[in-house]
Amino acid sequence: MITTSVAEAAACLKDGQVLAYPTEAVWGLGCDPYNEHAFHQILKLKQRPIEKGVILLAAHISQVEHLLQDLTTEMREQVIESWSNDRPAERATTWLLPAHQEIPAWIKGDHPKVAVRVTNHPLCMALCQAFGGFIVSTSANPAGLEPARSLQDAIRYFDQNLNYLNGDLGLSQQPSRIIDAVSGAIIRD
Repeated sequence: MITTSVAEAAACLKDGQVLAYPTEAVWGLGCDPYNEHAFHQILKLKQRPIEKGVILLAAHISQVEHLLQDLTTEMREQVIESWSNDRPAERATTWLLPAHQEIPAWIKGDHPKVAVRVTNHPLCMALCQAFGGFIVSTSANPAGLEPARSLQDAIRYFDQNLNYLNGDLGLSQQPSRIIDAVSGAIIRD
C-alpha cells in the first residue's frame, strides 16, 4: 500500500504492520515498538542484528516525559531544548536515555539505554499523534547500503509489498546526531 493518509498509515502500525515513511533527512522504517513480530520484520528487511537497537520517534515531549525523569535538571533542560528546535533545516538530535522497564528489550538491543527523538517533521509528528505514542524509527535501507531518500529508493529496496506513507523529507541533510544524555558522549556526529 502507498498512501498519503496519516490515518491509514497509523492504522497499519496499529495492525502490526511495518511502514516506510519520510523523516527529517532520510526515509525510515517503523512499527509499533511493543509488537515484537513487527519489530522482527524490520530487522529481517534491514538484515540488521537485534543487538544494535533502534530509535523511538515521538511527536511531543509528553510522549517520552517518563524517560526524562532520571536525568539531572540541567541535562533534562538540554534535551528538551534540543527537541524544541523549530528550525526544520537544522539537524535533529536523538538522545540515549535511561530505559524504563516498559521499554521492550528488543528495542534497546544490547544497550542499557534507549535512543529517543522528538521530531519536528510535520508528517512524522502527525503519524506519532495518530498512532497514539512513539514508534520505531530506523533508516529505510538494508544494512550497508545508503538510506532511502525518496519513495522510489524505498520501493527499490523493499518492493511494493511494504506499506508506504508518501510525503516529503525534512530539510536536514544528515540523519540525527546521537548523544548520550547521561555522559554527554557524542555517539554519532
